[in-house]
Amino acid sequence: MKRRKFLQNASLTGIGVAVGASVLAKNTTENFNTKTVTEATNTPAIFPIVITTWNIPNATNKAGELLDQGKSAIDAIEQGCMVEEKDPSNQTVGKGGRPDRDGNVTLDACIMDKNGNYGSVVYLQNIVHAISVARKVMEETPHVIMAGKGAEQFAVSEGFKRENLLTEESKKAWEKWIKTSNYQPIINIENHDTIGMLAIDKNGDISGGCTTSGLAYKMAGRVGDSPIIGSGLFIDNEIGGATATGLGEEVLKTVGSFLIVELMRQGKTPQQACEEAIHRIVSKPNSNYKNFQVGYIAINKKGETGYYSIHEHFSASIYKDGKNENYKSDFHNKS
Repeated sequence: MKRRKFLQNASLTGIGVAVGASVLAKNTTENFNTKTVTEATNTPAIFPIVITTWNIPNATNKAGELLDQGKSAIDAIEQGCMVEEKDPSNQTVGKGGRPDRDGNVTLDACIMDKNGNYGSVVYLQNIVHAISVARKVMEETPHVIMAGKGAEQFAVSEGFKRENLLTEESKKAWEKWIKTSNYQPIINIENHDTIGMLAIDKNGDISGGCTTSGLAYKMAGRVGDSPIIGSGLFIDNEIGGATATGLGEEVLKTVGSFLIVELMRQGKTPQQACEEAIHRIVSKPNSNYKNFQVGYIAINKKGETGYYSIHEHFSASIYKDGKNENYKSDFHNKS
């Protein structure tokens, strides 16, 4: 069963997670090599290494192969994320992403390099490769965040071509949704799935990226955690990196990715840090965590990895030593 279909069914039976959406409809967890979190964290680290949210073997392979060739982590991150952005069957990023409630596909992305440089675009329209525009913001401007029409104009000035991002499949789904306009993301009616990627190259340098079309049928102008430094992504080349997926509003409230890196600075393993970051969310007063999902992945300077989520069905993909494998994540809510 494909993950999008499984999670949509599961949401209606009370699991209530707020992510899902198989990022590659032709890939399923049944036909991909899936292992447990224990096996992954006990495996000796080998450089280079890539870790991503979810089961996205094409993107992970692309990034890993570039690292094997001696390319930098930042190049691997950009090109790995681009694989998903240009895939119209992936309705959670780039071309084919699900629109907001007005029918506009809007993209958020950020990228961060080994030196702590950061670039981000929010509410970007009509440009497929948001991750690449974010890198241009980082490298070609004095700014770190560009938004909306300004970001689009900047992208065009840098040679990016405008194109319609709303595919026929996503348009039909939106037209069906507007008949009722029943906006209930907390029970997974509108699935969304963020692509987060962390990499260490042969030099031991760390970079990361995050790209998404955000919550389907969101209010026009909504921005989640994905393009925000410290929330959707954070890199410290002396310590490690982290990135998030799930309901961005909850990640923003706890500055989750920065928290994970700081916990690793204090001596926690990536796994321990991810678990603590989830604990910070679910332990908040009046937390409604049973009705939404958040997942984190992390890597430290040694190449050790961690991943954890509130609910079941989150996974991480890891490329190292020429192998690309998907790992089921442990999770908080066992009830």
